[in-house]
Amino acid sequence: MDHLQKLLRAAHFAAEMHSGQNRKGGKREPYINHPLEVANLVANIGLVNDIDILMAALLHDTVEDCGVEAAEFTSKFGTRTCGIALEVTDDKDLPKKRRRDLQVEHAPHLSHGAKSEKLAYKISNCHELMDNAPTNWDTKRLSDYIQWGCYVVRGLGEANEPLEPIFDKVVARAEAKFNSRFVF
Repeated sequence: MDHLQKLLRAAHFAAEMHSGQNRKGGKREPYINHPLEVANLVANIGLVNDIDILMAALLHDTVEDCGVEAAEFTSKFGTRTCGIALEVTDDKDLPKKRRRDLQVEHAPHLSHGAKSEKLAYKISNCHELMDNAPTNWDTKRLSDYIQWGCYVVRGLGEANEPLEPIFDKVVARAEAKFNSRFVF
């Protein structure tokens, strides 16, 4: 199977798994838009052409949000793709604060591919909050999320040079919108 076929198979699987799910934003966009945006950022701005990293970007939330077991993931997409995706997967059995703390703690130790994926993931989520925030999130909650995203990204170190200024631009927009300064 060639790379394009693998990538399309991963996109199709992600679409099936996220069927019926929506983003939290006020527009309630289909959830699949998020993994597609992450993969697009990694490939077309981050200039990553490693098929396992791109498939992991498409599939990163299937374990966390759709209940796909690691064994099924591995059998369908391989050990390396699964490993990269699992590096950025939260354990939903843990309290939210602990999951967030672990993202900050684990960021410096991620593989290069997982760092690119995590950076694109944060760009996507922060961009979504700036343009399509959940209606029940107040300014403090939005600011807190952006600040936490800054801590995670800081921990990534030099994750992906072309993606880094994109995150910086999202943060600059947030600073202007919320009239506050975010710490990196």
